[in-house]
Amino acid sequence: MVTPHTPLRFGIIGFGNFAERTIAPALRATPGVSLTAIQKRSLDAARAKAAEHNIPRSYATAEDLAADPDVDAVFIVSANATHCAETIAAARAGKHVIVEKPMAMDVREAEEMIAICARQNVRLMVAHMIRFSPMVHRMREVVRSGILGKLVYARADFVYDGRLSRRDWLRDRGVAGGGPVFDIGVHCLDTLRFVLDDEVQDVRAVLNPSPSASRTEDTAQLGLRFAGGTIGSIFCSYEAPVRRKEIEIMGLEGRMTAGEFTVGDVTAQLHVDTSTDSRPEKPRVETFQVPNLYIKEISHFVDAVRTGSPLVTPGENGLANQRVLDRALAETR
Repeated sequence: MVTPHTPLRFGIIGFGNFAERTIAPALRATPGVSLTAIQKRSLDAARAKAAEHNIPRSYATAEDLAADPDVDAVFIVSANATHCAETIAAARAGKHVIVEKPMAMDVREAEEMIAICARQNVRLMVAHMIRFSPMVHRMREVVRSGILGKLVYARADFVYDGRLSRRDWLRDRGVAGGGPVFDIGVHCLDTLRFVLDDEVQDVRAVLNPSPSASRTEDTAQLGLRFAGGTIGSIFCSYEAPVRRKEIEIMGLEGRMTAGEFTVGDVTAQLHVDTSTDSRPEKPRVETFQVPNLYIKEISHFVDAVRTGSPLVTPGENGLANQRVLDRALAETR
């Protein structure tokens, strides 16, 4: 039972490299949290990792971990294809759920995840940690202030060399659902939706190579039209010599740009330029100390579980992203 004076006891479902180097340390660094259990497909491997990291419990299936009475919540960090089934198993066992992005393989799964968590009265949050960045919040404030004028264009790019990934299922469509569109494009999409405070009305995708039933795209360009009239662009790719993330918002009266907008534990800079051809001005640079965004999102989730307060990224937000992802890949299904 979760009380205000006891730690929220977490289990990690899908204890792979990302969970080991990022999620587990963030859980342990978050006040009011204990890491109680992990799951890997091999019980021997799970036991070995649990012993290595001094984690009390280890399991071979999500169902077994969810059945543990000493687990209050789960962080699902497994391959995309299992997010839905593992969320259902956790919810049926009365566990609160944080699920990594993308939320699901398609809209139908996302809706099923939301419904089961509502029926079981457990919280469901999708791990869009970028929404906890103070720089991204500042970008939203700049947009709301109106100093950029009528918004015309919004762009987010995220690329990296997929050859360096340790996920052997990265391009397996049956496991990943999509390539960079699902993997990193969803970060760009969610950030643009948040900064603009607007929803995507239309989407057009150029995918290379064209996905098949078994293999994902490697590179994608998405063209978006937001309800407020802003034209959007997302470029995401596994075919790049270096990792790069950039975001740009342009209006009739100015523009703002930032690099490394997805990253925590960094010093980041936001460039706000309100000069025009008829009104030259010196661009303004704002500097932010961006904290560990995974710790921020876990802290927020813990507080929401304890108090019943609204979640920043509930399942419904993941569903809104999933609708756009599905439309982007619709012609290849």
